[in-house]
Amino acid sequence: MRIANGLLGLLLTLPMLAAAEEIGEVSTVFKWVGPNDKIVVEAFDDPKVEGVTCYLSRAKTGGVKGGIGLAEDRAEASIACRQVGAIAFKDELKEGEEVFKERTSLVFKTMQVVRFFDRKRNTLVYLVYSDRVIEGSPQNAVTAIPILPWATR
Repeated sequence: MRIANGLLGLLLTLPMLAAAEEIGEVSTVFKWVGPNDKIVVEAFDDPKVEGVTCYLSRAKTGGVKGGIGLAEDRAEASIACRQVGAIAFKDELKEGEEVFKERTSLVFKTMQVVRFFDRKRNTLVYLVYSDRVIEGSPQNAVTAIPILPWATR
C-alpha cells in the first residue's frame, strides 16, 4: 500500500504534458523487413493554454530496429501551432516550460516542445528540438501565435 501511495504521489508531482494524436503519415523509404521509414504528423493541445493546438511532423525510423523500438529517429522536426478557439490560460505559464516530450531512441534521445510567452507582443512561441544525454542537436523549429480575440456566435 505504501508503494502504491508513493507512486501516486510521484505521478501527481510530474509536470502535466500533452499527449499526441496521430493525424497521418507518409512512407519515405521502403524497407524489405519491418515497417518503412516515414514522416508522422501528430497533433496535441497545449495542456495549460485552452484554444491552442500544435501540429508536429517528425521522422520515424523503420526496419527491424524501428519495428521493435530500438532505432534512433532523426532529430529533424517541424511544428505549426494555431489558435483554434478562445485562448484562456488554465494555470500560470513558466518561461521555457515543456509542453510535449517524446522518446526518439530507446534510452538517450528525446524530442520536446517548450513554450515561451512574449508579453511585449502578446504572443505564444513554441520551440521544438531534440536532445541526447551526451550530445544534443542544434536542429529546431519555431512557431508563434499572436493572442487575438476569438469571435463567438
